[in-house]
Amino acid sequence: MQIYKILNNNAAVVRDEQGLEKIVMGKGICFQKKTGTQIDPAVIDKTFFLSTEDASNKFQVLVQDIPMEHITIGEEIIAEAKSRLGKRLNDMIYISLIDHVHTSIVRFLEGITVKNVLLWDIKRFYKEEYEIGLWALAQMNSQLKVQLPEDEAGFIALHLANAQMDDTVMHNMYEITKIMQEILNIVKYFFHIEFQEDNVYYYRFITHLKFFAKRLVDHNNYQDDENDDLLEVIRQKYEKSYQCVEKITQFISKKYGYVMSREEQLYLTIHIARAIHKTNS
Repeated sequence: MQIYKILNNNAAVVRDEQGLEKIVMGKGICFQKKTGTQIDPAVIDKTFFLSTEDASNKFQVLVQDIPMEHITIGEEIIAEAKSRLGKRLNDMIYISLIDHVHTSIVRFLEGITVKNVLLWDIKRFYKEEYEIGLWALAQMNSQLKVQLPEDEAGFIALHLANAQMDDTVMHNMYEITKIMQEILNIVKYFFHIEFQEDNVYYYRFITHLKFFAKRLVDHNNYQDDENDDLLEVIRQKYEKSYQCVEKITQFISKKYGYVMSREEQLYLTIHIARAIHKTNS
């Protein structure tokens, strides 16, 4: 592989046989080398190929400022997440997560602790991602000889959840999670119920809330189909659930200025009715 750009002693941008740009890493692989010279593939420890130019450019900047061991463990976490989740993760995860790994370690060494106020809700809404976060925390503490708090597992889970939602900005994930929490609390208080969180209908309900909250945060109003008749049928069939949705609709309108469409009310009613029924049965 020929060096196209040297990032530091341990990293370079190369072009492969097809002319594709890749970022390669290895201890001292660029020492006393210049642009245009060859790198022996045997000395390369990690190869990154990010499909978008924006992600690739940002990652190149990141690589220049972050220790190789932080990048390596970040990549291990991402690989583990892809394997466990079985889902496509946005390439920006390589920037957001690796930067978070580095920042959390720097904070620890400086004696700074950041509390994750959404930790309890992250455990409920992003169970798989949180389990990966705990695994990541154990790896970081073991490999890098630190003692990061459980809060960091929650932050990692949010980064992984964000990477499954493509263009969602990370700070929006906090807002999305808060909205999910607020709606779930309305449902719980309305029905005086605690959900069975391992129930498939609860999982579908939470997934529905996640994408609804994302639309709200993005100010992306759902366009109504002509479903007035169907909504009336659902309203009569699931009367209590629809009354709950009316309270949610009023709350969302008052707090966020977002007008829920009839379509959104219809599907939210169905999801609540199913989750409540399965919890009570």
